[in-house]
Amino acid sequence: MGSRFGQAFAVQTFGESHGPAVGVVIDGCPPLLPVTSELIQAALDRRRPGQSRITTQRQEADAVEILSGVEEGLATGAPIALLVRNADQRSRDYEQMRDTYRPSHADFAYDEKYGIRSWSGGGRASARETIGRVAAGALAEELLRLLYGASIVAFVDRVQDIAIRAEDFPNASRDDVDANIARCPDPAVAEKMIAHIEAVRKEGDSVGGSVWCQAAGIPAGLGDPVFDKLEADLAKAMMSLPASKGFEIGSGFEGTRLRGSEHNDPYRADDYGQVTAAPNRSGGIQGGISIGMPITMRVSFKPVATIMRDQDTVNQQRENATLKGKGRHDPCVLPRAVPMVEAMAALVLADHALRQEGLLAVREGLRRPEERPLLDATRRRPQFGP
Repeated sequence: MGSRFGQAFAVQTFGESHGPAVGVVIDGCPPLLPVTSELIQAALDRRRPGQSRITTQRQEADAVEILSGVEEGLATGAPIALLVRNADQRSRDYEQMRDTYRPSHADFAYDEKYGIRSWSGGGRASARETIGRVAAGALAEELLRLLYGASIVAFVDRVQDIAIRAEDFPNASRDDVDANIARCPDPAVAEKMIAHIEAVRKEGDSVGGSVWCQAAGIPAGLGDPVFDKLEADLAKAMMSLPASKGFEIGSGFEGTRLRGSEHNDPYRADDYGQVTAAPNRSGGIQGGISIGMPITMRVSFKPVATIMRDQDTVNQQRENATLKGKGRHDPCVLPRAVPMVEAMAALVLADHALRQEGLLAVREGLRRPEERPLLDATRRRPQFGP
């Protein structure tokens, strides 16, 4: 099962929705990186269920336990294991799913592939699996902050037909985003989103939409040509999230409505030799490699498949059946998807950052002595440890 992601900064998640625990093993975290339960817990608290009236009411503290790879608050270079125990499982709510498939869920697909599945709570297909991603993403973000002063902020820019122009909020902070339960930086539009989600919940239904994300402060040079392009790895990361159905980088599909003369990002250099490429329709990536501009992307999420309505389906015996609507679910996954999108962006960028830092170290070693000071002056050094 494809539960491992990344090369230099690699993660492997484990656990099922209704099992004893879920978690992640992080391999490749640089030694001396600060790692504390408070840092990780802050990220998990933004993802956890039961945090507002428009999310699932499953009650989980999602308290993280650091099992290995950390000594006195610093990474040792060994694999870091993080564990979160499940507490509020209600397997009885899923009893009818033992042999009846939920429409648009992974039940049928898992049975066809493996011949066995964790029917209670969806097992590995549950969004609860993303706890490991968000926990690891907190460390990846800290790494990017210390290396480059980088920041990653995502927010909900559309719930069904209620939307904002994400480009109008280029400087939105996490505080701006978390100021309301819709996680939309426009307070007036957020209230409309919340009202719509609540109305849909009362009807026993669900809605989808999109999350916009920007990574600022990422230097030029991250990513590799051909199959390891930075946007290709970001696309894989985002499309691996539960309920994700679409990915755009920069201008995305809207860019196809423009001509080349309108879409191109002209390069300009300031008096200090800093190169920019405004208006950044390429989303900060060209040729699969970052160019130093903000990296912008959008991820679309479908309406949650589990709804409080009876639905036509089939059972394991290939007989037509009816699935009764019951259980606990998010009427809209978007608010809780925001930290998931940020985490996956951080994991990809941290992985490529470590690969690029290794390449730069080799380049520096191969340069002639008289050229090395110039190279040193044009890049930042990591500042880890106390």
